Amino acid sequence: MNQLRKIELGTATGIFLLIIFAFLYRSVTSNVFDLQHEYGYKFDRYHQVFDYYKHYLLPLLLHITIVYLAFVSVNTWIMPRFFEKGKWETGTVLLLTTCLLVFVTVMVANTWHDGYLFGVYKTVRGVHMHCAKSAFIITVFYTTLYALYYATRQLYMHQVHPKIVHKPWFGQVVSELIVMLVILAVFIIGTPGNSALKAGLSILTGIFIATTYFISQYRLLPRYAVHQSSRRLIREAAFSFLTIFALLPFFAIIWHRHPEVSLLLCFCFYGAALFIVLPFSYWLFNLRQSRSDTIMGLRKALTQSETGLDFLRWQINPHFLFNALNTLYGTALMEKAPATSEGIQKLGDMMRFMLHDNLLERISLSKEIAYLENYIALQRLRVQGATGILIEVNIEDTHCEHEIAPMLLIPFVENAFKHGISLRNKSRITISLSCTPEKIYFDVYNSVHAARGAEVENDSMGIGLHNVKQRLALLYPGKHDLSLRETTTEYFVHLTIDVV
Repeated sequence: MNQLRKIELGTATGIFLLIIFAFLYRSVTSNVFDLQHEYGYKFDRYHQVFDYYKHYLLPLLLHITIVYLAFVSVNTWIMPRFFEKGKWETGTVLLLTTCLLVFVTVMVANTWHDGYLFGVYKTVRGVHMHCAKSAFIITVFYTTLYALYYATRQLYMHQVHPKIVHKPWFGQVVSELIVMLVILAVFIIGTPGNSALKAGLSILTGIFIATTYFISQYRLLPRYAVHQSSRRLIREAAFSFLTIFALLPFFAIIWHRHPEVSLLLCFCFYGAALFIVLPFSYWLFNLRQSRSDTIMGLRKALTQSETGLDFLRWQINPHFLFNALNTLYGTALMEKAPATSEGIQKLGDMMRFMLHDNLLERISLSKEIAYLENYIALQRLRVQGATGILIEVNIEDTHCEHEIAPMLLIPFVENAFKHGISLRNKSRITISLSCTPEKIYFDVYNSVHAARGAEVENDSMGIGLHNVKQRLALLYPGKHDLSLRETTTEYFVHLTIDVV
C-alpha cells in the first residue's frame, strides 16, 4: 500500500506540474493582447475590465494548487493515519477542514475568474452567492470523485491485487498503463483548443487505443502464437475492435450538431485499430517473445550446466568405481550370492546412466524407464523379507518411443520410497507409466507415515522435487501438467508431458 501511495503521489505531482507548465508556457509564449481577447470576451460583453493574469491565470493556478494539496493531504495523511487506523473523530474533523479550505479557496478564485458577473448581478452579494454555490458544487464533485476513487482502489487492493500481483505480466501491464496515462495527460495539456471538447475526445481516444492494445497484446496475439493462424487473428481482431461503435453515443453527445463527424471518427478509429494498433502490438509481441525465448534458452543452458557440474563432482575416478563394482560382482557370483550380484549389476547400470546419459539434453524414454526399473529393483532388495510392504509397478511401454529430458521421473519415485516405506507399518507404493503418440502419463502413489526417522536414507541424488518442478517449467513450458496431492496418510503425483 505504501508503494501504491508513492505512485499516486508521483502521478498527482506530475500531472500538477504539467498543468502548471502548460498555463505558464502559454502565458510566456503567447501575445498578451491575444490572450486578453480570447479569455476576456465575457468581461467585454458586460463592460468589465479584464486582466489576463488577475482574472484568468492566477485564479486557475490557485484552484489547481488547492485541489492538488487537498488530494495529497487526504490521500497520504488523513486517510492512512486516521480513518484506516480507526481514528474516525479526528479524521472526520481534518477531512471537513480540508473540504472547507477547498471551498473557500475555490470561492475566492471564482470571484476573480468570474468577475464579469459584477456586471450581471445588481449587488455584490449576488455575485458572492453565485460564486459560493459554484464553489460548493465543485467541492462536492471533488469529494465524490475522490470517494469513488478511494473505494475503487480499496476494492482493487483487497480483492484483485493479491490475485494478480504475482502474475508474470502484472508489472509489464502496470508500466504500460502508466506510460499511456502520461502520454494522454501531456496530449491533453499541450494541445490547444476548447478544453472540454479536447478533453472528451482525448479521453475517449485514449480509452479506445488502450483497450485495443491490451486486447491485442494479452488476448489475441498469445492465442495466435498457439494456433499460428493469421486469418483467425484478423477475424478475431476485427470482431473485437467493433467495440468502437459502443463509443458512438459519446461522440454523438460531443458533436450533437455534427453526427457525421461522430460516424467518421468511429470509422477512423476502427481503421487505426486494425492497421496501426494491431501491427504495432504484433511487432512488440514478437520482440518480447524473442527476448523471452533468449532468456529461456539461457536458463535452460544454466540449468543443464549446473546439473552437469553437480554430477561431475561425483565423478571421482569413475573407472576405478566400475572396476571395483565388477570385482565385487564376480566375487558375489563365486560365493553364490545371486541377490548381491544382481544388486551390484543394477547399481553399476545406474551409475553408468548418471555419468553418461544424464549429461545429454534428451534421451530415449526407454533409458529413463530402465533407470527407474533398476532403482525400484534395488529398493525391493532393501526391503525384501519385510512384511506389510507392497510395491506395484505398472509400466506399459507401448507408444513410448519418445525422447525426454533425463532424470525427470526418478525424483518422484525416490520421494515415494523415502516417505512411503516403513519397516514397522504397512506400506504401499504404486508406480504407473503409459504413453500415447503425443503424451507421457506418469503416476506415483505412496503411503505416508508420521514417524520416518532413521528408516529413511538421506537423499543422495541432490535433485529434489523443487528442482524437478523448475526443470519442467523450463524444459516443457505450457506442455506439462503436474498435480501433487498430499494427506496425512497418502501422497499422490500425476504428471502429464506433451512431447509433440
